[in-house]
Amino acid sequence: MRIVMAEDSSLLREGLVQILTKFGHQVVAAVDNAPSLIAAVREHRPELALVDVRLPPGFKDEGLRAAIALRAEHPGLGVLVLSQYLDADYAAELLEANPSGVGYLLKDRVGDIPEFLGSVQRVADGETVIDTEIVRRLLGRRRGKSSVQSLTPREKEVLALMAEGRSNTSIANSLSVSQAAVSKHIGNIFDKLGLPESGADHRRVLAVLAYLRQ
Repeated sequence: MRIVMAEDSSLLREGLVQILTKFGHQVVAAVDNAPSLIAAVREHRPELALVDVRLPPGFKDEGLRAAIALRAEHPGLGVLVLSQYLDADYAAELLEANPSGVGYLLKDRVGDIPEFLGSVQRVADGETVIDTEIVRRLLGRRRGKSSVQSLTPREKEVLALMAEGRSNTSIANSLSVSQAAVSKHIGNIFDKLGLPESGADHRRVLAVLAYLRQ
């Protein structure tokens, strides 16, 4: 696939270019700031933008802001955001802006090349990918009262795996239950979170957002 990348670290940027190129992808532009990212996407029309959350000049959330703006301008663009820091609010904001074909990974995941490349492909295919460490951190938080608290322990397990972007088949395999059981749990989750009837993928993302924002 054709990829545009924005990463201010020249070492990591070049390393990512080499990895992606080695496995058959075409990095049509590799830049180090948000304005150049936006210009490169407009020029090259890639399938995927790989974006660092913090970019020059402020090194705050310029990359995230650019990613959200690009999703609004190019709805079919897959966006995979890489971050040095774990921030569930960033992940939730990215999902809320446009839920399909987005991902949020910690940069440590790049070291696991098969996992990283799998995430790249899944996002390009329109799936949602959330770093497993965000899910683990959320599971360890002391949570206040929320609609998520009405879920059974098993339903919370299913929702946590949904937040990682797992398919029903993958969830079933992970929990050693049938896919029919997973579908039933997901239906219960939608009902308890008060998610209206709509596309299954849309309700799935809304459920994940409820989980991330609790």
